[in-house]
Amino acid sequence: MPDTEAAKRFYSALFGWEFSGGDPAFGGYLNATLRGRTVAGMGPQQDPDDPPRWTTYFAAADAAAACDRIRAAGGTVLVEPMEVGPMGTFVVALDPQGNPFGLWQAGEHTGYQIHNEPGALAWNEAMVDDTAAAKEFYTAVFGFTFDQMAPEDGAGDDYATFGTGGNPLGGLAASDPSMPKGWLTCFAVASTDDTVAAVEARGGKVVTPAEDTPFGRFAIVEDPWGAPFEVMEDPAA
Repeated sequence: MPDTEAAKRFYSALFGWEFSGGDPAFGGYLNATLRGRTVAGMGPQQDPDDPPRWTTYFAAADAAAACDRIRAAGGTVLVEPMEVGPMGTFVVALDPQGNPFGLWQAGEHTGYQIHNEPGALAWNEAMVDDTAAAKEFYTAVFGFTFDQMAPEDGAGDDYATFGTGGNPLGGLAASDPSMPKGWLTCFAVASTDDTVAAVEARGGKVVTPAEDTPFGRFAIVEDPWGAPFEVMEDPAA
C-alpha cells in the first residue's frame, strides 16, 4: 500500500483488524489479525508503477519447483523465490494472460488462520479473458481440477470452481467489462450493505453495487488507493 498507516486505519475500521509486524528487515510486512489470529497480510508499495492490489497466494511445497512449472506452462516469474527469514519463501508470478498471483512456501508463517467469518477471507476468484487457457495453465502448475457451473446456478455464463479434491478452493470466470480483471480476494462480512457504506464513507468506491446472489449478498469495492476486493454476506448467517 502507498500509505500503510492510513491503510491500517481503513481496514481496521472496515473489518476490525489489528496489525503486528512491520519490521524493516522483512520489508515492512504486516500481519492483519482478528482475535489474535492471522487473516491477511499487508506491505508497503514497492513499485510506484505497480498499482496496489490484494494478491492471491497459493501454497507451494517447493517454490522453486513451482516456478519451473509456471515457466513451462507459459507464465512469468517476476520475483524469484525469496526467503523471508524463518517465516517462509514467497514468489510473485504472472499467468500467460498477465494476471499476477503469488506462491508461499510456509516456514513459521502458514497463512490465514480464520476462514469465512466476518473480516476473514471467504473466496478467491480470477476474471480472465480466456477461461480454457487459464484452466490449462493452473492445472499444469497446481494440479487443479475444475467443475463448471451451470448458468442457472447463478454463477454467470462461464464460471467454474477449482480445487485439488474435496471442497472447492476458488473460482474462475470469463472477464466482464464491468469488473476488475485478474485475481480478486473476497472477504466475508456481517452486512454487505453496511460494509459498502463504510468503504464509501472512508474514501473508497463501489465497482459493482451490492446484489443478492444464490451464494450471498455480494459487492465489489475499491479501497482509497484503488485496490479492488469483494465482500460477501453469508445468507445463512
